[in-house]
Amino acid sequence: MSYYRPDNLQQALELAAGGNTRIMAGCTDILPATQMEQPAGDFIDISGIEPLKQIERVDGYYRIGAASSWSQIAGTDLPCAFDGLKAAASQIGSIQIQNAATIGGNLCNASPAADGVPALLTLDAKVEINSISSTRTLPLNQFITGPGTTALKAGEILTRIMIPETAARGIAAFSKFGARKYMVISIAMTAARAVISDGRIEEISIAVGACGPVATRLDRLEAVLAGKNTSADFDQIITSELVTDSLSPIDDVRASAEYRNQLALIQVRRLIRELAQ
Repeated sequence: MSYYRPDNLQQALELAAGGNTRIMAGCTDILPATQMEQPAGDFIDISGIEPLKQIERVDGYYRIGAASSWSQIAGTDLPCAFDGLKAAASQIGSIQIQNAATIGGNLCNASPAADGVPALLTLDAKVEINSISSTRTLPLNQFITGPGTTALKAGEILTRIMIPETAARGIAAFSKFGARKYMVISIAMTAARAVISDGRIEEISIAVGACGPVATRLDRLEAVLAGKNTSADFDQIITSELVTDSLSPIDDVRASAEYRNQLALIQVRRLIRELAQ
């Protein structure tokens, strides 16, 4: 095992270009995943690269450095549209985990139950990916390709999450359900963001996680809700088909697929009622 802790991105990219290396920051996923006393392979620790821990508003985007911790995100002054992401940040693991774990690690680990993903999807998030020779951006829903898999190529590092200012409007909320309140993997979770004007839903985005191989935006439901009055009967409008037809949950030790479908429906209805009020 070799361990490197560069203090700038250029050094990290040069090291990553060498081949068989893994990126680490908070290590809250990497360390529990190995049963060995000493993990195999070469590791690049990006936690010492200060620009990757910055949260800033630049050139039409809110840019969140991939090495930003969840505690940092929860404590940063951001528009109300980020309240869903902040709520997710405050429910990931324990306080100690939130202090160490990073948003970039949450995305690169690509768990179907990654708590940060649904809220980021409602914010139309993109990711910035760097290599020694290029920089590219991808929509978040194209970055996470399946359980534990991403679109990262050899030699690339996820450097930033980018939220367009056009999506940083309105109000937002997040709901997570597990076997207990803290230190738990979600059985189902839902995030929603709404722009409400003159008593009507002008714009809405809804995403569900832990109910399929990747978190999912509910595009059909969003189209139905757009333009609805905030006094509408959302329990009638938000049908099971509009929610569960977009999901593909599994049966596992935490819950059955049917339970997850029903839970997601309840969460979506509650969140929309909450935002409408």
